[in-house]
Amino acid sequence: MTEPRIAVLIPCYNEAVAIPRVVAAFRAALPAAAIHVYDNNSTDGTRAAAEAAGALVRTETQQGKGNVVRRMFADIEADIYLLVDGDDTYDAAAAPAMVAMLQDDRLDMVTAIRVTEIVAAYRPGHRFGNLMLTGMVRLIFGDRITDMLSGYRAFSRRFVKSFPALAHGFETETEFTVHALELRLPVGEIATPYKDRPPGSVSKLNTIRDGIRILRTILALIQRERPLAFFGLTGLALMLVAVGLFIPVLAEFLRTGLVPRLPTAILSAVLVLAGLLSLAAGLVLDTVTRGRLEAKRIAYLAIRGPG
Repeated sequence: MTEPRIAVLIPCYNEAVAIPRVVAAFRAALPAAAIHVYDNNSTDGTRAAAEAAGALVRTETQQGKGNVVRRMFADIEADIYLLVDGDDTYDAAAAPAMVAMLQDDRLDMVTAIRVTEIVAAYRPGHRFGNLMLTGMVRLIFGDRITDMLSGYRAFSRRFVKSFPALAHGFETETEFTVHALELRLPVGEIATPYKDRPPGSVSKLNTIRDGIRILRTILALIQRERPLAFFGLTGLALMLVAVGLFIPVLAEFLRTGLVPRLPTAILSAVLVLAGLLSLAAGLVLDTVTRGRLEAKRIAYLAIRGPG
């Protein structure tokens, strides 16, 4: 039986301090794997450090992790893909177990759940934001995930070559999760140690800015993937406001037979119409979304499965 081709994908931006350690660790954990580093306009010598460590290095000039992931998924041919950040915070020793779970259980995605007691490695703000955002996605799209924002994952070829990859930045992890949940793909999770960056390495994350971007991505995905719920609730809210505005007008009319607050009555009617239009848009877009989901499922099934 032919051994599967394994590709380790490492997107990098200014990780000259950490990348040699990451390449060496994954070469030791997965000796047969091809290790690909994609440099994203680094200015600190990341490319040279990765090449010196023995990685296959390419450059993606469009800034943002999502752009790098899209390029890697398009360029690299393999049977199993292992995606990991280049900051040396994830445990390379867990890679064989992730690959084994992907193969043995015939899964399409295995996510590493970050486990750590080091406060500096997983700051309280990041931990809270991850719990909140993951909870939103679990509530809306399904509760089969625990750590939606983990940057350490194993993928099948089917997943990689049928994944749309529309994100530009760190919100790409949200896209991975929602794509898998929407298509009801077989996924798994495995707990892995998470550590602090090595001395001299600086995080590029901004808790508030990146949290807002991820929240915006979640809302956009809800609108795109759950249009009936999104526009239906919007329509319901508009109609509730309309009713709230109309009740005093109706009470005054029943009492005096007059409508002195005509602008309020007109606004109420307009809000009712807007609510009905929102509901109609949701019904139409729900049908479109169903067709898109079927097309994505067909694209996924068109790719040969493992084994």
